[in-house]
Amino acid sequence: MGKVEGGMKCVKYLLFVFNFIFWLMGSLVLAVGLWLRLDPKTVSLLDGGPETFFIGVYILIAAGGLVMLVGFFGCCGAVRESQCLLGLFFTCLLVIFGAEVAAGVFGFVNKDEIIKEIQDFYDKSAENRKNATVHSYHVKLNCCDSTSLCQNVGSNQTCHEAIAEFFNSKLFIVGYVGIGIAGVMIIGMIFSMVLCCAIRNSREVI
Repeated sequence: MGKVEGGMKCVKYLLFVFNFIFWLMGSLVLAVGLWLRLDPKTVSLLDGGPETFFIGVYILIAAGGLVMLVGFFGCCGAVRESQCLLGLFFTCLLVIFGAEVAAGVFGFVNKDEIIKEIQDFYDKSAENRKNATVHSYHVKLNCCDSTSLCQNVGSNQTCHEAIAEFFNSKLFIVGYVGIGIAGVMIIGMIFSMVLCCAIRNSREVI
Protein backbone atom coordinates (compact mmCIF):
# COMPACT_ATOMS: atom_id res chain seq x y z
CA MET A 1 0.00 0.00 0.00
CA GLY A 2 1.49 3.36 -1.05
CA LYS A 3 2.02 6.07 1.53
CA VAL A 4 1.88 9.77 0.82
CA GLU A 5 5.28 11.46 0.91
CA GLY A 6 6.80 14.93 0.88
CA GLY A 7 4.38 17.81 0.67
CA MET A 8 1.37 15.51 0.85
CA LYS A 9 2.57 14.17 4.20
CA CYS A 10 2.49 17.78 5.41
CA VAL A 11 -1.09 18.06 4.13
CA LYS A 12 -1.92 14.85 6.01
CA TYR A 13 -0.77 16.25 9.34
CA LEU A 14 -2.31 19.63 8.64
CA LEU A 15 -5.62 17.87 8.04
CA PHE A 16 -5.24 15.99 11.33
CA VAL A 17 -4.57 19.23 13.23
CA PHE A 18 -7.43 20.93 11.38
CA ASN A 19 -9.82 18.15 12.38
CA PHE A 20 -8.84 18.39 16.02
CA ILE A 21 -9.56 22.14 15.91
CA PHE A 22 -12.71 21.33 13.95
CA TRP A 23 -13.82 18.96 16.73
CA LEU A 24 -13.25 21.72 19.30
CA MET A 25 -15.28 24.14 17.16
CA GLY A 26 -18.07 21.56 16.98
CA SER A 27 -18.08 21.49 20.77
CA LEU A 28 -18.31 25.29 20.77
CA VAL A 29 -21.21 25.33 18.28
CA LEU A 30 -23.04 22.69 20.33
CA ALA A 31 -22.45 24.69 23.51
CA VAL A 32 -23.70 27.93 21.91
CA GLY A 33 -26.78 26.14 20.56
CA LEU A 34 -27.60 24.61 23.95
CA TRP A 35 -27.02 27.97 25.65
CA LEU A 36 -29.43 29.72 23.27
CA ARG A 37 -32.02 26.96 23.74
CA LEU A 38 -31.74 26.61 27.53
CA ASP A 39 -31.02 30.23 28.46
CA PRO A 40 -33.58 30.86 31.26
CA LYS A 41 -34.23 34.41 30.09
CA THR A 42 -35.03 33.35 26.53
CA VAL A 43 -37.09 30.33 27.60
CA SER A 44 -39.18 32.39 30.01
CA LEU A 45 -39.92 35.00 27.32
CA LEU A 46 -40.98 32.40 24.75
CA ASP A 47 -42.91 30.12 27.11
CA GLY A 48 -46.14 29.38 25.27
CA GLY A 49 -45.09 31.67 22.43
CA PRO A 50 -43.81 31.20 18.87
CA GLU A 51 -41.16 28.51 18.33
CA THR A 52 -39.73 30.05 15.15
CA PHE A 53 -36.71 31.45 16.96
CA PHE A 54 -35.66 28.00 18.10
CA ILE A 55 -35.60 26.51 14.57
CA GLY A 56 -32.24 28.10 13.81
CA VAL A 57 -31.03 27.09 17.28
CA TYR A 58 -32.00 23.45 16.68
CA ILE A 59 -30.03 23.49 13.42
CA LEU A 60 -26.98 24.75 15.31
CA ILE A 61 -27.30 22.04 17.98
CA ALA A 62 -27.62 19.27 15.37
CA ALA A 63 -24.76 20.67 13.30
CA GLY A 64 -22.53 21.01 16.37
CA GLY A 65 -23.04 17.37 17.32
CA LEU A 66 -22.36 16.24 13.75
CA VAL A 67 -19.25 18.41 13.50
CA MET A 68 -17.78 16.65 16.55
CA LEU A 69 -18.49 13.23 15.01
CA VAL A 70 -17.17 14.27 11.61
CA GLY A 71 -14.02 15.70 13.17
CA PHE A 72 -13.33 12.25 14.60
CA PHE A 73 -13.83 10.61 11.17
CA GLY A 74 -11.50 13.18 9.61
CA CYS A 75 -8.75 12.50 12.16
CA CYS A 76 -8.99 8.75 11.60
CA GLY A 77 -9.07 9.17 7.83
CA ALA A 78 -5.98 11.39 7.85
CA VAL A 79 -3.94 9.12 10.12
CA ARG A 80 -4.93 5.89 8.35
CA GLU A 81 -4.80 7.52 4.92
CA SER A 82 -8.20 5.97 4.23
CA GLN A 83 -9.94 7.13 1.09
CA CYS A 84 -13.22 5.73 2.43
CA LEU A 85 -13.08 7.72 5.68
CA LEU A 86 -11.87 10.84 3.89
CA GLY A 87 -14.69 10.50 1.37
CA LEU A 88 -17.19 10.09 4.23
CA PHE A 89 -15.60 13.10 5.92
CA PHE A 90 -16.01 15.22 2.77
CA THR A 91 -19.64 14.14 2.29
CA CYS A 92 -20.54 14.89 5.91
CA LEU A 93 -18.81 18.27 5.68
CA LEU A 94 -20.88 19.09 2.63
CA VAL A 95 -24.12 18.22 4.43
CA ILE A 96 -23.15 20.17 7.57
CA PHE A 97 -21.97 23.06 5.41
CA GLY A 98 -25.48 23.28 3.96
CA ALA A 99 -27.03 23.09 7.44
CA GLU A 100 -24.76 25.81 8.84
CA VAL A 101 -25.40 28.13 5.91
CA ALA A 102 -29.13 27.45 6.32
CA ALA A 103 -28.92 28.39 10.01
CA GLY A 104 -26.98 31.55 9.19
CA VAL A 105 -29.29 32.62 6.38
CA PHE A 106 -32.35 31.73 8.47
CA GLY A 107 -31.10 33.93 11.30
CA PHE A 108 -30.54 36.94 9.04
CA VAL A 109 -33.40 36.63 6.54
CA ASN A 110 -36.16 35.84 9.05
CA LYS A 111 -34.87 38.16 11.78
CA ASP A 112 -37.60 40.79 11.39
CA GLU A 113 -40.35 38.19 11.00
CA ILE A 114 -39.29 36.32 14.15
CA ILE A 115 -39.11 39.52 16.18
CA LYS A 116 -42.55 40.59 14.88
CA GLU A 117 -44.02 37.24 15.98
CA ILE A 118 -42.62 37.69 19.48
CA GLN A 119 -43.90 41.27 19.68
CA ASP A 120 -47.36 40.08 18.57
CA PHE A 121 -47.23 37.36 21.24
CA TYR A 122 -46.44 40.01 23.85
CA ASP A 123 -49.32 42.23 22.64
CA LYS A 124 -51.81 39.34 22.72
CA SER A 125 -50.67 38.42 26.22
CA ALA A 126 -51.23 42.02 27.33
CA GLU A 127 -54.67 42.13 25.67
CA ASN A 128 -55.71 38.84 27.28
CA ARG A 129 -54.41 40.07 30.64
CA LYS A 130 -51.88 37.25 31.00
CA ASN A 131 -50.17 39.15 33.78
CA ALA A 132 -47.50 36.52 34.50
CA THR A 133 -46.29 36.56 30.87
CA VAL A 134 -46.40 40.35 30.59
CA HIS A 135 -44.67 40.76 33.93
CA SER A 136 -41.94 38.37 32.76
CA TYR A 137 -41.19 40.64 29.78
CA HIS A 138 -41.16 43.73 32.00
CA VAL A 139 -38.73 42.19 34.48
CA LYS A 140 -36.47 40.25 32.09
CA LEU A 141 -36.17 43.02 29.51
CA ASN A 142 -36.53 45.96 31.91
CA CYS A 143 -39.18 47.54 29.72
CA CYS A 144 -42.61 49.16 29.98
CA ASP A 145 -45.10 50.80 27.65
CA SER A 146 -48.26 52.86 27.82
CA THR A 147 -50.56 49.94 27.05
CA SER A 148 -49.52 47.85 30.04
CA LEU A 149 -49.43 48.21 33.77
CA CYS A 150 -45.92 47.75 35.10
CA GLN A 151 -44.20 48.57 38.32
CA ASN A 152 -40.63 48.71 39.55
CA VAL A 153 -39.23 49.06 36.02
CA GLY A 154 -36.41 51.58 35.86
CA SER A 155 -36.51 52.16 32.10
CA ASN A 156 -38.55 54.17 29.64
CA GLN A 157 -37.82 51.74 26.81
CA THR A 158 -40.94 50.21 25.27
CA CYS A 159 -41.25 46.43 25.28
CA HIS A 160 -41.33 46.31 21.47
CA GLU A 161 -37.95 48.05 21.38
CA ALA A 162 -36.56 45.81 24.13
CA ILE A 163 -37.78 42.65 22.35
CA ALA A 164 -36.18 43.77 19.08
CA GLU A 165 -32.88 44.58 20.80
CA PHE A 166 -32.73 41.33 22.81
CA PHE A 167 -33.62 38.91 20.01
CA ASN A 168 -31.55 40.79 17.42
CA SER A 169 -28.47 39.99 19.49
CA LYS A 170 -29.45 36.31 19.77
CA LEU A 171 -30.23 35.93 16.06
CA PHE A 172 -26.95 37.55 15.08
CA ILE A 173 -25.17 34.91 17.16
CA VAL A 174 -27.00 32.16 15.25
CA GLY A 175 -26.19 33.84 11.93
CA TYR A 176 -22.51 34.60 12.54
CA VAL A 177 -21.73 31.22 14.11
CA GLY A 178 -23.44 29.38 11.26
CA ILE A 179 -21.71 31.31 8.48
CA GLY A 180 -18.35 31.37 10.30
CA ILE A 181 -18.22 27.59 10.77
CA ALA A 182 -19.36 27.10 7.18
CA GLY A 183 -16.33 29.08 6.01
CA VAL A 184 -13.98 26.88 8.04
CA MET A 185 -15.58 23.79 6.51
CA ILE A 186 -14.56 24.89 3.03
CA ILE A 187 -10.92 24.67 4.12
CA GLY A 188 -11.53 21.18 5.50
CA MET A 189 -13.13 20.01 2.26
CA ILE A 190 -10.18 21.31 0.24
CA PHE A 191 -7.65 19.57 2.51
CA SER A 192 -9.58 16.28 2.45
CA MET A 193 -9.87 16.26 -1.34
CA VAL A 194 -6.17 17.08 -1.85
CA LEU A 195 -5.14 14.28 0.52
CA CYS A 196 -7.63 11.83 -0.98
CA CYS A 197 -6.30 12.49 -4.49
CA ALA A 198 -2.71 12.12 -3.25
CA ILE A 199 -3.52 8.75 -1.66
CA ARG A 200 -5.18 7.53 -4.84
CA ASN A 201 -2.27 8.65 -7.01
CA SER A 202 0.31 7.01 -4.72
CA ARG A 203 -1.56 3.73 -4.89
CA GLU A 204 -1.79 3.90 -8.67
CA VAL A 205 1.99 4.36 -8.85
CA ILE A 206 2.50 1.29 -6.64
